[in-house]
Amino acid sequence: MNQYSTLINNFVQENQNVLSKNLVGVYLHGSAAMGCFNSQRSDLDFIIVIKNDLFKSTKHSYMDMVVNLNKKAPKKGIELSIVKENVCSPFVYPTPFELHFSIAHLNWYQTNPDDYIEKMHGTDKDLAAHFTVLYYRGKTLYGKAIRDVFSKVSKRDYFESIWNDIENAQNEIIENSTYIILNLCRVLAFRRDDLILSKLEGGRWGLQNVPLKYTGLIANALAEYESNESAAPDEALAKEYAEYMLRQISSHS
Repeated sequence: MNQYSTLINNFVQENQNVLSKNLVGVYLHGSAAMGCFNSQRSDLDFIIVIKNDLFKSTKHSYMDMVVNLNKKAPKKGIELSIVKENVCSPFVYPTPFELHFSIAHLNWYQTNPDDYIEKMHGTDKDLAAHFTVLYYRGKTLYGKAIRDVFSKVSKRDYFESIWNDIENAQNEIIENSTYIILNLCRVLAFRRDDLILSKLEGGRWGLQNVPLKYTGLIANALAEYESNESAAPDEALAKEYAEYMLRQISSHS
């Protein structure tokens, strides 16, 4: 993470420059906040909180700033959402957002910025998961303290948010094996033990809490996550594992 400290500091400063008195705070969540950042597999995850609506001209200035800084970001880039303070406490679900960016949308903004600014707002169920990680594990980079801005997300809303990410695990586990294998572990850790874990922590939990026949899959996924290498898992075993984990996750409430 040290290699990106200058980028993060510049990002915070540019948020102050562009958003000025409308800025409530800049917050870091995800792997960078949870101590398991991997420059080849992780993005830099931010939540930006503001007081009032953004003018279109401000959105353009903000996006130009982010796109420029993203050139110095890790492989998976910067990911951020801008939200208004009044949806953070009490928490609103699905959560309205004012602007969002990830590298998945970079080409859209670069080819048609007006269309992007016009359409990139709405609600996002994923924010329940991001807010939860932020509440328990996040870092304040600028502005008000996290718990002065964010209220707790209910277990129901948090689970619905993370369930959306794994409900098709049986179909996705071969193409995206490392992510799915570890993510299933961290979701089950939440359902069984109320733990808010990173993928890396989830995999380590899984080694101790998932049947022995699947620990090889988990161990390999952990090694791949940390080494940046990848190897296809045994397809039949991986699909069986996904079915087992989804069944276990669904049975706990």
